Amino acid sequence: MSKFSILVFSALLLGIAVGFLFHPNIGRGYEIALYLLIFLIGVDIGGSVSEGTGRIPKKALMLPFSTLIGSIAGAALGAVVMGLSLKYSIAVGAGCGWYSLTGPVIARYSAFYGALGFLANILRELLTVVLYPLLIRHIPKEAAVSIGGATTMDTTLGLITKAGGRDVALTAFIHGFILTVLVPFILPIILGL
Repeated sequence: MSKFSILVFSALLLGIAVGFLFHPNIGRGYEIALYLLIFLIGVDIGGSVSEGTGRIPKKALMLPFSTLIGSIAGAALGAVVMGLSLKYSIAVGAGCGWYSLTGPVIARYSAFYGALGFLANILRELLTVVLYPLLIRHIPKEAAVSIGGATTMDTTLGLITKAGGRDVALTAFIHGFILTVLVPFILPIILGL
């Protein structure tokens, strides 16, 4: 595990411990911090665009669709192996890490699969935090963005930029943005089948 991964994971565990022990009321502090982080990454992306290094790669436009197809295929395989409902499992996979949407939308149809959708997609985000810095040692950093799904536009963007470098930030943002636009349309279609 890289030093950066250890620091990120340690910060997460420390935050969980502080929240569990002290129950601090941070209100919308996390939301403000997230907007500030996205703003700073936007400034960095804008700087790279003005330098001529930030052109939108074609791969950045194709990656979200590959991520969605791969997520659905993986969920379908998991459903078959574990004997779960194919329709609901595919919907869980199609959430692409957007746990705050996936869980409640699926819960309208099934409380069990709604909870599974929430947990599976929050786990995807947590695994991105831990695994992205490790994966980029073995696969292209742009391809590794897919692990984060829709979260690459916001919550995992900072981590991906730090671990993968400025040049992957634009790809990660576009990837997350496209998935964030697609998921709310895809989920009801799958659940309506």
